[in-house]
Amino acid sequence: MKKKKYSMETQLIYGKALSKKWDYNHHVIPPISSSATFRLDTAKRGAQGFMEFAHHTETQKIESCAPIYIYDRLGEPNKELLEENLAAAERGEIAVTFSTGMAAISAVLGCLTGIGDEIIAHSVLYGCTYSLLTNWYPRYNIKTKFINLTNPKNLLKEINQRTRIVYFETPVNPNLDLIDISEVAKILNQINKQRPKARKIYLIIDNTFATPYCQRPLELGADFVVESLTKGITGFGTDMGGVVVGPKWSYDLLLMYRKDFGGSLAAKSAWPIMVYGLPSLPIRFKQAMASALEVAKFLSTNPKIDYVRYPGLDSFPQLSLARRQMLDYEGNFAPGVLIYFSFKGKTPKIRKEKGEKFINILAKEAYTITLAVSLGMIRTLVEHPSSMTHAAIPPEEQIKKGIDPGGIRMSIGIEKTSDIIADLKYALSKI
Repeated sequence: MKKKKYSMETQLIYGKALSKKWDYNHHVIPPISSSATFRLDTAKRGAQGFMEFAHHTETQKIESCAPIYIYDRLGEPNKELLEENLAAAERGEIAVTFSTGMAAISAVLGCLTGIGDEIIAHSVLYGCTYSLLTNWYPRYNIKTKFINLTNPKNLLKEINQRTRIVYFETPVNPNLDLIDISEVAKILNQINKQRPKARKIYLIIDNTFATPYCQRPLELGADFVVESLTKGITGFGTDMGGVVVGPKWSYDLLLMYRKDFGGSLAAKSAWPIMVYGLPSLPIRFKQAMASALEVAKFLSTNPKIDYVRYPGLDSFPQLSLARRQMLDYEGNFAPGVLIYFSFKGKTPKIRKEKGEKFINILAKEAYTITLAVSLGMIRTLVEHPSSMTHAAIPPEEQIKKGIDPGGIRMSIGIEKTSDIIADLKYALSKI
């Protein structure tokens, strides 16, 4: 029977029943590959492998090609099986994995920009992405304009002939602002009609917060999606990884970038992501989202808290966009597992002190809540973005960009909801 008859949740478990990448027909679970280099029968076969690497043609289609494996950095079975499944999960044509999410971001930006080009990015980004664009890309004369993309029309006055990429996260890290992917794509499509193909502006979305279970930007008009596999897709906090999902024409380019710049995903990390991370994504997120809504409602009722932002709350300022954009594979509203909130305080300094005190209490006393960066795990994690994940952004810039100095980011896990709330209630009583 054809795969399309089965739900995407089932396909995430089984992947491709048959794959040219590796013959494992008699294995219930794909075997783990642990060889960094591969034996070649003849010099001719080795030469053929190097010649065919990253040189796919119409007659040598990606999905029907049985590769000649040479060296792990070029490719190996576990990575390529995982890539096939990630492309399907994001509803993309191809996927190329990398050692981390930042390696994936660096790869797609590196493939699509050159000296003199410009990037337009949302004003709030993950701290390391911000650092990449402000500390490193200027050395290559690649400028980044940071603008507020929650109003997509702001693009119209910033795009020029040097613009090559529009890049953002949605939900935004850490404050959970949403950006209308379809509207941005619509604007770029109109602009691209007036530009030569060689100067097309590409839309790239970091989908780490939502994961493909809650949102698929390619279906909404994006050209590329990047994800940190370390987060929701791995889910257990055991392995690092990143992926770029996009059109077929970019496959060879991304493979060459990975080969030459490094950053290849280890086979021993690809295997668990493929075998238990991605397959368990739906069931993990269903449980975590149910808890996230209850936790967000609980926090909203506490008089010490100034505001709570969660896309599933009726009070969320962009609720209509969330309900239209954040959907699971069956079209159900899927607002994710992240919550952002802050304490009341007359000054940013007071709010920051309260926020730090709160997470310090949790770090010392809580059983179900762990003070740690990362997100999307089966464990509930809490962190203080201003002093941790977004510390690369100067404090005065944080406030301008909408990052509350006292803001707390929580990633809800799959613990019993009442246990999470009990730990929060205790910590709140000490503030």
